[in-house]
Amino acid sequence: MKPRALGSNFATIFAIIWALVVALLLAHNAYLWLGQRIAPDTDILALLPVQERDPILQKSFTQMVDAAQQRAVVLVGAKDWADAKRAADAYTAVLASHPDLIESIQVNDKTQADWLSQFQQHSLILMSAGQEAQLNSKPAQFWLDSALSKLYSPFGGPKLGAWRDDPFGLFSGWMQERAQETPVRPRDGHLFVANTEKQFVLLPLTLKVPAFSIAAQQAMLPLLAQAKAAALQTAPAAEVITAGVILHAAAAGQQASGEVSTIGVGSLLGIIVLMWFSFRSFKPIALVMLSIAIGCLGAISLCWLFFERIHLLTLVFGASLIGVAQDYGLYFLCNRLTADPKLNSTQLLKSLMPGLLLTLLTTVIGYMGLALTPFPGLRQMALFSGLGLVFAWLTVVCWFPLLITAESLKSGALLRVNGAVLRYWPLLRLNTASGLGLALFALVVAFGCTRLGVNDDIRLLQNSPPQLISDQLKLSKLLDAPTPVQFFLVRANSVEGVLQREEALRRKLDPLISQHTISGYQALSNWVPSAQTQALRAQLIQEKLLNDGKVLSQLATQIGEDAAWVADTRTHLLAAGDVLTLEAFLQTPASEPWRHLWLGQSQGKGEYASIVALRGLSYADLPLLQHAGSGLDGVQWVDKVAEISSVLGRYRAYMGWVVLASYLLVYALMFPRYRRHTWRVLLPTALASLATLAIFGYAGQNLQLFHVLALMLLLGVGVDYGIFMQEQPDRRDATGWTTVGLSAASTILSFGLLGLSKTPALQAFGLTMLIGTALVWLIVPIFGKEKTHAKN
Repeated sequence: MKPRALGSNFATIFAIIWALVVALLLAHNAYLWLGQRIAPDTDILALLPVQERDPILQKSFTQMVDAAQQRAVVLVGAKDWADAKRAADAYTAVLASHPDLIESIQVNDKTQADWLSQFQQHSLILMSAGQEAQLNSKPAQFWLDSALSKLYSPFGGPKLGAWRDDPFGLFSGWMQERAQETPVRPRDGHLFVANTEKQFVLLPLTLKVPAFSIAAQQAMLPLLAQAKAAALQTAPAAEVITAGVILHAAAAGQQASGEVSTIGVGSLLGIIVLMWFSFRSFKPIALVMLSIAIGCLGAISLCWLFFERIHLLTLVFGASLIGVAQDYGLYFLCNRLTADPKLNSTQLLKSLMPGLLLTLLTTVIGYMGLALTPFPGLRQMALFSGLGLVFAWLTVVCWFPLLITAESLKSGALLRVNGAVLRYWPLLRLNTASGLGLALFALVVAFGCTRLGVNDDIRLLQNSPPQLISDQLKLSKLLDAPTPVQFFLVRANSVEGVLQREEALRRKLDPLISQHTISGYQALSNWVPSAQTQALRAQLIQEKLLNDGKVLSQLATQIGEDAAWVADTRTHLLAAGDVLTLEAFLQTPASEPWRHLWLGQSQGKGEYASIVALRGLSYADLPLLQHAGSGLDGVQWVDKVAEISSVLGRYRAYMGWVVLASYLLVYALMFPRYRRHTWRVLLPTALASLATLAIFGYAGQNLQLFHVLALMLLLGVGVDYGIFMQEQPDRRDATGWTTVGLSAASTILSFGLLGLSKTPALQAFGLTMLIGTALVWLIVPIFGKEKTHAKN
């Protein structure tokens, strides 16, 4: 059998095998999408790094976020309380018709009575911190006057139950202190909060569907809009403030879905137009689109097998893959157009394989750089893009030689113009003009880079709609809600140890409340004192108030009661001295708002842990709070914003070194083929990367991790252009330049549209790729080879 026939047979076999693989991909994608087994994930936290070295720390952050994740909060307000109530009732009436989606927490007299009864059984040992200090410092007469005031004066303070149940007001004082943890109060069967302008009904809502489910968002948002419309129809002057994770997730999902369409459709249309003006035929367009489509199908299938869920931002980023995956098809088509018509496509592919293989390796290396970060989202994007390129490349290698012949291609006007332009492009030579040009370039780039700053603050990546942020700020101010991203983590070897350490921390935080650094804190030890504190309090009450001859006996004399009354009252009060345990508290309905503060026992170390959340803190006071727990065993300050920002900064520097190492790796891969001309392949991309950084410096942009990650990908894409040019023995041969022009134009279209993304991380990535790719395209012909140097 002749070698040509043998090669043709192998090509046919590979094409059939690849057709079977593509059929499997089609079937698997149909199974995923038609069976609704794949739903893009909109949880932005899924993109963030996991704290693997400290699972308790990671759990604390996850639990704080999860506590808010399945809740939404609505405030319905008006100047008149009656209007606010009517509007709130209309709002809840709409929600009541969908109990499968959402549940509204109801408050009535029975709810409050049940809540109170849980603590009255332990009223002897429940008192405020101020009252405990007064027991230690105030004389007996103070407590006698206090008890008489509460008995006879209508203004003697709040009363919970009969006077005899709490004659000294200790339990009432504790309840009043707990009420100060929130400005919300029960009123007329509603939860009430107010500012100087309006009175609001608070509607705490619990979602019964996952907040990050796109289907749930599509069901919930119209329902909330309908409820708001009903409230405003009932009271036109009312104000409705809504906040919740589901609203931010839905906004991010809608934005990302729109960007997938814009970037994907825009890239495709741009590539189709370019291909038409280049080849004047639909067949090359269809084949390039086919390779891109198979790349996307393969990426989706394998990503789903690896992750079982695909983030929506991965699909947004993957839409830009269109501008890169078509490079291989373009390279083959341009060479088929200019090659000897007598050379069949299988033989042509064999001659192009070294260049094609190197372009795939370098681009995949660029994408795999993303996988070296601790961000699960970036790893998924890297795998999605890398796999997409491999599948697109295999489609070109297995099918294009059989489907494309020399006769099926025609040269369009764009190719002729592009080739003509190349004749006027400057070429690097060992002369004065080249030296001056390089010196000027170096000077301009160096000055621009010195102006480049860095900013790794994760808050710069926030992009929720202004209305949602405004409502969130209003609600936080009204409710004095704690932040879920800054708190104290308290650990110990036992539940008792955790409560004792919380109490030690609270003693350090109390002065900060007096100084208005914070407005308060939420801690489980507010509700359940440690057993040690409970025992000390019980002993203190007996010694100061209840023992014979103490305040209780003096009180009996003042109100005309005998010794039997004293004994009976003492027994009655001591009966409410049972030890309150954390386990018992967590099983009561009253604990529901605070359960997320308890982390329980870790599986590894056996430690117990809890969270102390802070209210009313400002970013200016974070350094002071950071040191508030200094010197306390088992107390750790957690600032997730600072932690993630620190990770971003650390990996920005780390990925900078990875980019440099990747240049060395790519150089080593290129050297066996290009030898002394290898620098010509790499230098255009390196210069374009430096120039891109300089442009950001002149524009006043701060460098972020996502700029550096884009430079990593730019290495892979830019080196492809260097390979295309160096594969031609003479720069004046327009084949390589044409391939570079079409590839660069397509990449610029894809990443240019990504640069328009409202997601700041993707925008930074897209702008870097847009500018960098354009610069590589402009620079790479300067380093081309002339025929006179071919023997060097």
